Amino acid sequence: MVRIGLLGCGNVGRIIATHQDGFTVEALYDRLPDHAEELARICGAPPYADFQEFISQDFDICVEAASVLAVREYALKVLENGKNILILSVGALSDSYFRKALINKAREYKKKIHIPSGAIMGLDNLKVGQISRIDSILLKTTKSPESLGMQVTTRTLAFRGKANECIKQFPKNINVSVALALAAEHDVDVELWADPAVDQNIHDIYVTGEFGEANIRVVNHPSPENPATSYLAALSVLSLLKNLDSPLVIGS
Repeated sequence: MVRIGLLGCGNVGRIIATHQDGFTVEALYDRLPDHAEELARICGAPPYADFQEFISQDFDICVEAASVLAVREYALKVLENGKNILILSVGALSDSYFRKALINKAREYKKKIHIPSGAIMGLDNLKVGQISRIDSILLKTTKSPESLGMQVTTRTLAFRGKANECIKQFPKNINVSVALALAAEHDVDVELWADPAVDQNIHDIYVTGEFGEANIRVVNHPSPENPATSYLAALSVLSLLKNLDSPLVIGS
């Protein structure tokens, strides 16, 4: 049974802590102690107000379900304390210097950095870009204006450019673009649309390369308590944790 420490006790953290299957939550931490205490009353795991006390507890993997800023603040410390880490806010790794530092630290301490598939599907297959030529990747994401902090009455282009620039403007909404770039080791062009006619998160992915072409559309529901987060993203964390110790590995 995998033992986890949960870093971030908001909406996604609550989904993880209340759906323990193949893993157990051994410790909770949030920069807002009352969030950790509230989740503790629901799932029974002990909350900690001090990060160092939290990371010193006996668990195998620290699951980040907080924010890009939390990854930048705590991820290196997690590895230094001998814990593996699962990073949901993968947008933090758009900073190449931070990403290299994190990878080097994991190598030094012989630990793993796990990135779940998040709000999309097909991420495993895009890793062919690490061994075969990828020509282009385009991500078109459509969300409600409210989830993007915008007020518009018609479909509006909120951003067009590269993934590493998009994540700076929309750090809570477009982790998908950075996950694609990391998996394929290729730049990702992004179009982010705000559309008042939609109440779901829509990701259209277009990939061309030596393998051929792939068009993937994922239409998923926002998390019930946070429209900025896809419910599928939380489910992908649960799936990864459930199968972490499985002898049968499906996908690359």
